[in-house]
Amino acid sequence: DTYLKLEDVTCKFNKPCIMDVKIGQKSYDPYASAEKIQQQVSKYPLMEEIGFLVLGMRVYHVSSDSYETQNQHYGRSLTKETVKDGISKFFHNGYCLRKDAIAASIQKIEKILEWFEGQKQLNFYASSLLFVYEGSCQATTVRLSDVTLAEKRGVPKGLLSGGDILEYNNNIHVINSTENGKIEASVSKGLSKFYALHKKAYSKRHHSQLSLKVENLEQDNVWKSSTCITQEHLNGNVIPQLEKVFCHMPAEIKESADVEVRMIDFAHVFPSNTKDEGYIYGLKNLITVLQNILDN
Repeated sequence: DTYLKLEDVTCKFNKPCIMDVKIGQKSYDPYASAEKIQQQVSKYPLMEEIGFLVLGMRVYHVSSDSYETQNQHYGRSLTKETVKDGISKFFHNGYCLRKDAIAASIQKIEKILEWFEGQKQLNFYASSLLFVYEGSCQATTVRLSDVTLAEKRGVPKGLLSGGDILEYNNNIHVINSTENGKIEASVSKGLSKFYALHKKAYSKRHHSQLSLKVENLEQDNVWKSSTCITQEHLNGNVIPQLEKVFCHMPAEIKESADVEVRMIDFAHVFPSNTKDEGYIYGLKNLITVLQNILDN
């Protein structure tokens, strides 16, 4: 006998954020009865116009160390005007928008779109894309000494003293919830310099070559200028500054985020001799929405 073995796509993630998006203009197959068609259309009348439907999501919030879950009723409540904000909710970790995960997701969808543009053998109905990205932030810190050393020695921007390329780690830990309810933030005067150096380096090098060296943050190896920020300071200047540096990096730099986008649910796949225009339409619309979230 032949079996299809299903993979647990979330197994490699520590705090997986998951979203299921049904793709295509029709969620009923060519042989569906009139009753079935009416049933499917009534569930989400905008499916034909939008080309996709959010079936649910589970998002890890760093701030509360908890998950927020939305079911299919949430997705069916989204309109043309609110679908952008509805999907952006999946990429918000409670502190900031994970633009790195959005950029990586777009790349993955584009590869699936490329496959669909080149095949005329199968048409997919009521099939979905499963999105998974890492929601937790591992405690890591930038080796600012290397950056400073590179600046002093006049090393070309984007390179460290040993000729190593600067490496950017998507999971740099900025904020930690502590037992006493306070929030520790590693803050350094070198942040602005680091960001400027990194941004300038990117303009000269392709994103696939660009990276910033990082190392694990040990308890006694915190940046000397780190400060402990109490809850009342959350609305001050520190958090926005940290978000600007770590959460709103240019998307091109952060596209190395650990993201999976997989096709799932193949109960209604049929032979065809034409492109699956309904699925292609949905993929393109979804990419457009994600790109708008990224740009705005």
